[in-house]
Amino acid sequence: MAEELTPETPEETEDQPIKQRKNGLYQGVSDELAENMKSGWADTELRGLAPIAQAEHTAARRAALSARFPGERLVVPAGNLKTRSNDTEYSFRASTEYAYLTGDQTQDGVLVLEPVKGGGHQATIYLLPRSNRENGEFWLDGQGELWVGRRNSLSEAEQLLGIPAEDVRELPGALKDATGPVRVVRGHDAGIEAALTDKVTAERDEELRVYLSEARLVKDAFEVSELQKACDATARGFEDVVRVLDKAEATSERYIEGTFFLRARVEGNDIGYGSICAAGPHATTLHWVRNDGPVRSGDLLLLDAGVETNELYTADVTRTLPINGRYTELQRKIYDAVYEAQEAGIAAVKPGAAYRDFHDAAQRVLAEKLVEWGLVEGPVERVLDLGLQRRWTLHGTGHMLGMDVHDCAAARTEAYVDTTLEPGMCLTVEPGLYFQADDLTVPEEYRGIGVRIEDDILVTEDGNRNLSDSLPRRADEVEAWMAGLKG
Repeated sequence: MAEELTPETPEETEDQPIKQRKNGLYQGVSDELAENMKSGWADTELRGLAPIAQAEHTAARRAALSARFPGERLVVPAGNLKTRSNDTEYSFRASTEYAYLTGDQTQDGVLVLEPVKGGGHQATIYLLPRSNRENGEFWLDGQGELWVGRRNSLSEAEQLLGIPAEDVRELPGALKDATGPVRVVRGHDAGIEAALTDKVTAERDEELRVYLSEARLVKDAFEVSELQKACDATARGFEDVVRVLDKAEATSERYIEGTFFLRARVEGNDIGYGSICAAGPHATTLHWVRNDGPVRSGDLLLLDAGVETNELYTADVTRTLPINGRYTELQRKIYDAVYEAQEAGIAAVKPGAAYRDFHDAAQRVLAEKLVEWGLVEGPVERVLDLGLQRRWTLHGTGHMLGMDVHDCAAARTEAYVDTTLEPGMCLTVEPGLYFQADDLTVPEEYRGIGVRIEDDILVTEDGNRNLSDSLPRRADEVEAWMAGLKG
């Protein structure tokens, strides 16, 4: 990693970017070099750009937001870079609310909806313009374009996004002088929030956040296509993993993690969440993301992973695979029980059904199996009433899916878990059984076995569609699929 230009004056530290003048000169930079760097650059302005694919959809989302909060100024920041260590930053990921309303993913960006007389709002997107070459910003500032890459000009952004664009550096001052009611999406840009300190309230801002969460419950056509793209790429990532299981056995779960990550970066923006690459007893830890354990023949691998597309929509898929390609008799018995529970859960996903129905259907099957195996005393209704099956089922059977892996999380209870399903909603169905390695209430042979099967289910007009159905689920199909990839 290159170090930023170092000043020649001894009082400056070696790794400090040069951002100031001293005695009329750039620190550590001769007048001749500074003058030379101002000129001799080609015009790279892009003209005649076509709007991004989702511009029509983002415009409709902004219109709905405008109708919900008439007469109020609405401020939605993208967020800022976060320091990882010293002078390095984490990869930037725009806030979901901002990306949902604009299609843009630029750090420091802010969308402002300004109320206009007669109703409605004027949307403006505030962005950093191209780096200034006259004052040396583009090569002397650590975030200048020479260091971190070209960004769109304001004119280019307007063409791509369909939103008038202005310089974000002027926004804090404008917000401080603004009058009238204001709401801001909090938690992403401290500078913007500071400019609005005396103009906003936590309660009103939370109403904005909740609205934007609930607005994403029903996906539009663009979002459905992105979720399908994410699932298809994820399926290829699972295939990649199966092909290298022998290498993972020679190393660790990290080989699996790295293999899937490669697919996510080649076909998308990133992974949608930390990949769970849980081999052997690690499969009984619900969010095992350390991924530093051994991969052994004869054990199961619980792989829970999803590709996030370039437009920030993520898949969330789990398969529990026999590392050597064949389930043992007990592994298959447990796997088949989870498969049967998932089938029941998926069948309950349809328009007009209660959101909780798919969870209840899957839990009933698992409770029946636990009673049948003698692991818990029946009858089944007693087990369900007391929640006794949860010792081994542990988690809810699914959640909404979209730009966030646990999408719409700020939605009100009555709009989410107490609602009825509608076409366009997308959710996961992911029952599991987990027998902890130290659980003395089950026979020893069960201990350390964890199984989860998860798919991404779109509610359609006449039922549902499994977006991740290109990956096999039945035990015999999984074994045949693995044999074909390894062969």
